[in-house]
Amino acid sequence: MNNSMSGHEADASSAIGRALTELESSVHEVLDGLSRLRREGAEQRRRLDEARELLRQVQHGDVDALELTQRLQKLETENAELRRRIERGREGVERLLARVRFAEEQQ
Repeated sequence: MNNSMSGHEADASSAIGRALTELESSVHEVLDGLSRLRREGAEQRRRLDEARELLRQVQHGDVDALELTQRLQKLETENAELRRRIERGREGVERLLARVRFAEEQQ
């Protein structure tokens, strides 16, 4: 019996190796995307806390209403941008997951 692989077996082994490498790469991309989304979510929560603190200060008369309005507009703009970025990140993660599923199905 010959212990060496046939050409077909070697090709299959090579294809599996490439698929596993691609799968590993995709998983890393998904994990990076999730980390990015978590960071952005934490930033969004921080900004929400800041807005709540500003509201509290206004209710107690500690902040000028015009200043609050300007800061609130800035926070709303930043919040909208963060939401867009999170949505783009979510779409990227979904695409990567589809690639992972495809790679798994090819095995």
